Amino acid sequence: MIVYGSSMSPFVRKVLAFGAEKGLELESKPLGLGSADPDFMEASPFKKIPGFRDGDFAISDSSAILAYLDAIKPEPNLIPLEPKARARTIWYDEFGDTILCACGTKMFFNRIVAPRFMGRDGDMAVADKAQEEELPPLLDYLEGVLPESGYLVEDRLTLADIAVASPFVNLRHMDVSIEPEKRPKLAAFADRMLSRPSFKRWVDREAAFLARTAA
Repeated sequence: MIVYGSSMSPFVRKVLAFGAEKGLELESKPLGLGSADPDFMEASPFKKIPGFRDGDFAISDSSAILAYLDAIKPEPNLIPLEPKARARTIWYDEFGDTILCACGTKMFFNRIVAPRFMGRDGDMAVADKAQEEELPPLLDYLEGVLPESGYLVEDRLTLADIAVASPFVNLRHMDVSIEPEKRPKLAAFADRMLSRPSFKRWVDREAAFLARTAA
């Protein structure tokens, strides 16, 4: 099974981490910006990452890919079956994808992607506003909803934790910290999740790559 796209995308990273937690062998195939790789284009006609291929089956969108992976390997169960827990898990997946990622992308694109990989200046005003005005309420929300167990749903690891944790890697790459004195549960959650082998492999690779590109 092949996952197309750089793991520096929170969506790609989410799929890779989910697959690792499932015990699935996923091959990561990074692509350059605007890639017209024909296998990728078949999987993702609109060039959105991640794209995915399993033999003759190809599809895109991280949530669609995870639905497929969960169906072909139901255990370990990462998307709860109990209706309310399942709904909460899907909500946190959506929150991570469309709310937390949207904020983080304004920062990561303008501070990292545009200047290092596109050869143009990023809009620092947009990045700074996202960090100073948009991000704090999102972090406060998560601090407020995190149970004492440190897991978002059912007091165990689920897709909810994976989806919410993935954007925090990009924040870490920008040295945007979660102050433990202000948000202790969230700081512990991020540290624990990003230390799991399913994430740490990609965190370390990305950090090394970004260190080289900063030189």
